[in-house]
Amino acid sequence: MQLRNRFWQDILSKKMLVCIFTGFSSGLPLYILISLLPAWLKSYQLDLKAIGLFALIQLPYTWKFLWAPFFDRFSWVMGRRRGWLFFFQILLLLSIPLLGFYNPETEIMMVIVISTLIAFLSASQDVVIDAYRRELLLDKELGLGNAIHVNAYKIASLIPGSLSLILADHM
Repeated sequence: MQLRNRFWQDILSKKMLVCIFTGFSSGLPLYILISLLPAWLKSYQLDLKAIGLFALIQLPYTWKFLWAPFFDRFSWVMGRRRGWLFFFQILLLLSIPLLGFYNPETEIMMVIVISTLIAFLSASQDVVIDAYRRELLLDKELGLGNAIHVNAYKIASLIPGSLSLILADHM
């Protein structure tokens, strides 16, 4: 009984709550790009080849190691990790809704540019979150913190993957 209570105390600690929220905010933009964006483009009857080319927008996630050292070198007002994290989340909050103002049939280039920007910002946010989580957690907490982060990351796929499609169907 005492071991189970200790387990829940560990999960509900402030550090683990940070892992939950950063994991969720890290996964949401990615799943918008890989599940919601193709469905949105399909609803406008875009060619399947064009929709398939949108998979290239995920390249910033592959190449993020190239600009990751930049975030270690410079810091913002709130500190090296939290300052960058705040910066990227504000830009993501502005750029994700901006995507909805464009019609993919007539303004496909703007959709591509904004989608690429979202991918770059999201990949950069992932770099900062991973570094922040590593600095925040002790070595003995790292396994649980990473597991919580990854599960929150995957739970974030439910929002753009299902809820938004259900809302679009009803609206």
